[in-house]
Order: sequence, then structure tokens, then C-alpha cells
Amino acid sequence: MDKRSIIKQNIEDSIELKSKVLKDENILNRIDEVSDAIIKCYQEKGKVLFCGNGGSAADSQHLAAELSGRYYYDRPPLPAEALHVNTSYMTAVANDYSYNEVYARLLQAIGNEGDVIIGLSTSGNSGNVVEALKVAREKKMITVGFTGDGGGKMAEYCDLLIPIPSKDTPRIQECHMLIGHAVCQIVELSLFPQ
Repeated sequence: MDKRSIIKQNIEDSIELKSKVLKDENILNRIDEVSDAIIKCYQEKGKVLFCGNGGSAADSQHLAAELSGRYYYDRPPLPAEALHVNTSYMTAVANDYSYNEVYARLLQAIGNEGDVIIGLSTSGNSGNVVEALKVAREKKMITVGFTGDGGGKMAEYCDLLIPIPSKDTPRIQECHMLIGHAVCQIVELSLFPQ
């Protein structure tokens, strides 16, 4: 095993995929639209919710913290939350109903018309994220998907879909964070101009 080669290959693959994203006008337009949807949601006193599994759950929590805490500078907090952070709720619903219901059931309780839900899944096929998007649609929330190539099953239920043109999970997740950070910056600057 040549560790240096692995390091360089990871960096090269990341740069190559991000260059693809940079040149994709559809993805850039969709990032604009997601930013606008979140800004409108906040202007109308709504909230932004995130959901995902594994690394995508960690990314969900990270992005929610950027909005509810701060991104680049001090400003009022924005209502944002990752739906998996209450472990007692997650384990109870997974046990009593099914894991596919953990996000959908919570959205039934706290999701409101005009709120934004962002589902993250590199495959686009995570059952619990798909079910959440279905409920969100019924509640007239704005549904956003951050996925990998093609969008998977989530594509059918997303008002706005950002499918990263790759099937490489770590590289897709890196792009999700890059895009999420860009959205956070746009939202912060738009709502709290300096």
C-alpha cells in the first residue's frame, strides 16, 4: 500500500468531481433555487429541516448548525434542525414502527407548509429519507434532495434536486458539504447583509 498515492488520488478525484459540478449550469442553477427557497422560508417565519443516514446525517447536523448558530459572522439564529438528533425518539420509533418511519413521523408532528426539508442521500434511495419527502409533499413543504448521480427514488419527491454526477460516496458527500456551505453563506448574506 502506497499511502501517498492514496492521498493524492483522493485529492485528485475530489478536484475532478468538483470541477464537473462547477461546469454544470443545471447544478449551479439548482443551488441558486435552493438558496432562494430557504431565504423565502425564513422570511415567512418557517424553518429548515435536514435528514440523512450515516455520513449524510452528520452533514445534516453540520449544516443545521451553520444556520442555527452562525456561518461567517454574528447574526440572529435561524431555525434549523437535523431530524436525527433526538436518539430516544429515533430508537423508539425505529423499534415501535420501523426505521423507514423515523423522519416521516417527526415531520407529521413538526413540519409546516412552507418549511424546507433537505434530504441527503448519496444513492438517493434511503427509505427513511424517501418517506420523509412523501410526507413533506403532503404537508406542502419545499422538498430538496442532495443526492448522487441520477437522484434515485428521491428524485420523484423533490421540488429541487441536486444530483452530484458520481457514484463515489465520499466524493459525493464532499460536494454536498461544499454546496451546503455555499447555500449557508448566501442565506446569511441575504438575510443579514453587512
